[in-house]
Amino acid sequence: MTTRAEAKMEGEVERQLALIREGALEVVTEDDMRAKLRASLAEARPLRVKLGLDPTAPDIHLGHTVVLGKLRDFQKLGHEVVFLVGDFTSRIGDPSGWSKTRPPLSPEEIRANAETYCEQAFKILDEKKTTVDYNSRWLEPMAFADVIRLAAKYTVARMIERDDFAKRLAEGLPISLHELLYPLAQAYDSVALEADVELGGSDQKFNLMVVRDIQREFGQEPEVAVITPLLVGTDGVQKMSKSFGNYVGVAEAPEEIYGKLMSVSDELMLDYLEVLRLRTAEEVATLKAEIARGRVHPKEAKMELARRVVETYHDAAAAQGAEERFERVHKERLAPADMPVFHFNFKRERLKGTPVEIMSKSGLVKSKSEARRLVKQGAVEIDGRRLEEGEGDVPLTFAESDSFVIKVGKRKFARVVIE
Repeated sequence: MTTRAEAKMEGEVERQLALIREGALEVVTEDDMRAKLRASLAEARPLRVKLGLDPTAPDIHLGHTVVLGKLRDFQKLGHEVVFLVGDFTSRIGDPSGWSKTRPPLSPEEIRANAETYCEQAFKILDEKKTTVDYNSRWLEPMAFADVIRLAAKYTVARMIERDDFAKRLAEGLPISLHELLYPLAQAYDSVALEADVELGGSDQKFNLMVVRDIQREFGQEPEVAVITPLLVGTDGVQKMSKSFGNYVGVAEAPEEIYGKLMSVSDELMLDYLEVLRLRTAEEVATLKAEIARGRVHPKEAKMELARRVVETYHDAAAAQGAEERFERVHKERLAPADMPVFHFNFKRERLKGTPVEIMSKSGLVKSKSEARRLVKQGAVEIDGRRLEEGEGDVPLTFAESDSFVIKVGKRKFARVVIE
C-alpha cells in the first residue's frame, strides 16, 4: 500500500519530469530520470546537471539559448547546474554535423571567446546558482597513457556508426584521428564531474550516448541525456551557427536582433516561437491556423517574436525603440534619424571617392572585397538608388558640402558629407 509520503514523492517526481520534458525532444531515459529524481528527493541531494559549450565563436546566439533555457529549468527545480566551458575540447573541434574536418581554434582565439561566454550565458542562467568550470582543468593534465586507457574503453566500429562519420566515409572524405577523440573527451568531462544529467542539442545525441557508456566503464551510474531541438538559422536551411552567418546573437544591438528576426520566413517564425518556448506547441498550431484563415497577419506574429526576444536580452524600452526604428526604416522607407555621419575630403585623403572606398573607410563593411560583393548582390543604395554591378569602383561626382545617404544591406545606414 502506498503511503502518503510515497504518493507525495511520486507527485513531485512527475511534476519535475513534466518541466524537464517541456521543450525537449527526448529524455534518455525517462525511467532513469525518474529514478534519479526519486533518489534526489529521498537523499535531499540536488542532481548535478551539466551543459558543455565550446567557445568556437565569441557570441552566444539564440540556438544556444534553447539548451540554456532547459538548464535554467533545472535551476528552478533546485538542482546543481554546471556550465562547462570547453576550452580544451575547442582545440579538438567537435565534428558533430560537419561534413569535413573542423579546424581547431588557437589558444588565443579560445581564450578571447571564452571571456564573453559566461557574461552572455547569465542573460539566461541565474548566476548565483551556476557553477562555471573549464574542462582544461582535468583534460590538460592527462598523460598520453591516460588517453590510451580512455580510448581503450570504446571501439572504432562503434565510433564510426555516427551519421556524420558514416557519410564522410561513404563519400570518401577524410576523418582525422583527433575527431574520434572528441566524444571520448566529452564523456570524460562527465566522469570528472560525476554528472547525473547532461543537456545537448539533437546533433549531440551520439556524443551523449558515448558519455553514458564511458561512465559505466568508470563504474559510475550513467547520466540522463536531455536532448533539445536545434534552432534553424535565419537562412532557413542550416542550423543556427556563427560559422554559417545565419545567427542572432544575444549580445547584438536591439535593432540588429529585431531586424534579423523580422527578415525570417513565416514558417521559420512559427518554428522560432515554439522552439524558443515563447508559445506552446498548441498555441503555435492555433496561430498557424489563424494565419491560414487570414485572421492574423504573419507580420503581427513576427513582430511579437522580435519584440519578445529583444525584451528578453535587453529590456522593454529597447524592444519598443527597435520596433519604432524598424517601422520607420522599413515601413516608411526613411533613413533612421540616429545614423552615423562621416565627413570625407577626397583630395586631402587621396581617395577616388568610390562607393567601395567610402563603405570600407567608414566601417560599414569589413573589407573592400565585401563592399564589391554587396554591390554585386544589389545590396547597396545611395539616396535610394540601388547601385548596379561595377558601380562600386566608379568615383562619385559630388560638389563640396554635398551629402548623401548610403544604405548597406537591410539595416546599415550612414550619411556621408563631402568637404
